[in-house]
Amino acid sequence: MPTLQEVAARPAEFDVVIVGAGPSGSACAYWLSQAGWSVCLIEKKTFPREKTCGDGLTPRSVHQIIEMGLEPAVAPYAHKYQGLRSFGFGASLEMKWPEHPIFPNYGYTITRMNLDGLVAERAVLHGATLLTGVEAVDLVDLAPSSVGALSGVAGVVAQEKGSGTIAEIRGRYLVVGDGQNSRIGRALGTTRNREWPMGMALRGYYTSERHDEPWIDSHLDIRDTKGVVVPGYGWIFPLGDGRVNVGVGLLSTGGAWKGVNTTKLQEYFVAQIAEEWGLSDETCEGPATGGRLPMGLSVGPRVGANTLTIGDATGTVNPFNGEGIAYGYESGRLAAAALGEALRANDASALVLYDERMDAAYGDYFKLARAFVRLISEPKILSVCVGAGLRIAPLMNELLAIMANLMSNDNKGPAEVGYRAMVRLANAVPEQVYRMLLGTNSGE
Repeated sequence: MPTLQEVAARPAEFDVVIVGAGPSGSACAYWLSQAGWSVCLIEKKTFPREKTCGDGLTPRSVHQIIEMGLEPAVAPYAHKYQGLRSFGFGASLEMKWPEHPIFPNYGYTITRMNLDGLVAERAVLHGATLLTGVEAVDLVDLAPSSVGALSGVAGVVAQEKGSGTIAEIRGRYLVVGDGQNSRIGRALGTTRNREWPMGMALRGYYTSERHDEPWIDSHLDIRDTKGVVVPGYGWIFPLGDGRVNVGVGLLSTGGAWKGVNTTKLQEYFVAQIAEEWGLSDETCEGPATGGRLPMGLSVGPRVGANTLTIGDATGTVNPFNGEGIAYGYESGRLAAAALGEALRANDASALVLYDERMDAAYGDYFKLARAFVRLISEPKILSVCVGAGLRIAPLMNELLAIMANLMSNDNKGPAEVGYRAMVRLANAVPEQVYRMLLGTNSGE
């Protein structure tokens, strides 16, 4: 692997410099390098590296893995599972992933320790230059370029962590994929829409005899230490290697998580499922780790004069289910396509295609998801909807497809499909419960 000094000494600038070698950055690097463009992918950590995550790949993620030719490399490190098992308010339901014309009907669980390096290596195999242990610390102002004038930035100032070496890495275009707390994104002026949902997640690893179950579990009535329902969920994801990934996720909707101690919430959730899964201090593999997740395309702008932001750096996590890996891969791929068109035409205005395609792919769907999050942030509504829904298997299977963004729409948009399912759920709720939710009971 080349050093920062060696790469900076090269006389020619790169077509594209990508900051961050997580799912979005590595996917973008793969698709660009596979098309023949010169790419420098910069990652501040070294592979393999730990990453806080639920470690679950839905069929949507698996599809992108297959498209990059990576499934044979991923499968030996992964556990294959067939669907979701949901629990809530005294009910439970097993739901297989739906049959779909594009996406497979299975998922994988795999740690990010094992996964992320494989995608980055795939990009290197196709010609990308990978720098690890190197952090992008600042932007480089645009200087005259041999390929014509562009307004914007010329690259990044990078620092090698081991040696302390500082050098400039220059490119015609810059892609920002350095995560939810994006240093380079902030330098470009990106901000989060604080009126839209923010996720918070905490996870830990435990050894368990049930490590190879064919389902991932979701508990939809997670409660704080006082027994009060909070907007979020708990999960148990079997990893197939003797361990399970156990965690909690919260959704902020107008301060709904204010005062919630996520560490205590994780402890409480583990205590709830400890006997069933064989969890204890002895089977715990270390303290839980967590972080915040901007959701629903809440960070922008996504496009600058010669820059794009992707993945968590632009808030692509799905508010319905907290999934981020699939949308990292997909946003990286959409960015690569727009960059390819800009490079072929030597015209940076083509970058607007990325914005348009992101909105077309996710705009209506995430709008529905944000509304759904606000709806279930009301504990009374959550308990009624989940309690009723988990007893109606056909309805919940349709909702599973919506929440995982696996619809086969027959020319209907996701908002219409989602609305139809929500109406069906509403029709299953007794009228007297609606009166209670609306505060119209005579006793209120």
